Amino acid sequence: MDLDGRQPLEPAVVRALCDRHYGVGADGVIRVLGGRLGAEITMELRNADGLEAEMSGNGIRCLAQASVHAGLVSPPAFSVATGAGIRTVEFRPGNRPDVAEASVDMGKAELGPDQTQEFGDCKSRQVDMGNPHLVVLGPDPSGVMVGELGPRLQGLHPGGVNVEFVALGPGTDELTMRVWERGVGETLACGTGACAAAAAAHSWGLVGDVVTVHNRGGSLRVALGSNGVSLAGPTRKVADVEVDLAALRASLQ
Repeated sequence: MDLDGRQPLEPAVVRALCDRHYGVGADGVIRVLGGRLGAEITMELRNADGLEAEMSGNGIRCLAQASVHAGLVSPPAFSVATGAGIRTVEFRPGNRPDVAEASVDMGKAELGPDQTQEFGDCKSRQVDMGNPHLVVLGPDPSGVMVGELGPRLQGLHPGGVNVEFVALGPGTDELTMRVWERGVGETLACGTGACAAAAAAHSWGLVGDVVTVHNRGGSLRVALGSNGVSLAGPTRKVADVEVDLAALRASLQ
C-alpha cells in the first residue's frame, strides 16, 4: 500500500521481489495508490520483468481482497483506476476471513480479425482486453510446448502479446487454457487471458454468453454481455510479507 505515492518501485526492485529463488516469488507486483480519475483506489501493476502492464484480471481481484482487509475500500462494490481505465469490483466475503469472491467489470473485448493458421485444426484471433492477447484454439493444451511457442508467437507482435492456448471443454460452455504471459512466461492462470479466450471462442460460435475457463491454477467464470465482459472467481489470502526495501535496494548494488 502506497496511498501517498512515496514508495515507487523501480524495475530492478520488482524483478528482485518476483525472483522465485532469492526473492518473495511472484508473477508480478501490484502497488496500491490513492484514487485517481474519480476511482477510490489505483492499481499500478508491474510484471515479473519489472515493466508496467495495463491490467490483470486476477491481480485486481487480489488487490480487492487486500484493500478490503486494509480498510481502504468497503464492499459490496468499489472502483479501481488501472492502466486500462476505471474498473468496478464487486466483493463478497467468504465463510472464512481469508477467502472471498470477487468479480470485475473488465470492459469491452476488442476483437481482431481471424488469422490464418499453418495447421487446419487451429484458429486464432487477437483480442484487446486493455492489454494485448493472441488466442490460439486447438487440441488439448496439455500437450502444447508453451515454453517454445509462447515466446515465438509473442515475438511476432511489436511490444509483445499474451498468448492463450485454448481447447474446447471438458463440458458445454467450458474452455481449458494454458497461457504465456508477456514479461513473465507461462503462468498458472490469467484473468484477462480467460476473458480474451472466452470472447474469441464466443465470436466463433463455440460457447455461450457465460463461460467457465479452466486454468492450471483454478477455474474462472467469464460473462459476455453487450456492455462488456465480467470476470469472477475466488480469492484467498496466503500470507503477510514484510519487505525491507532499503535493504533490498542495497543488495542490488
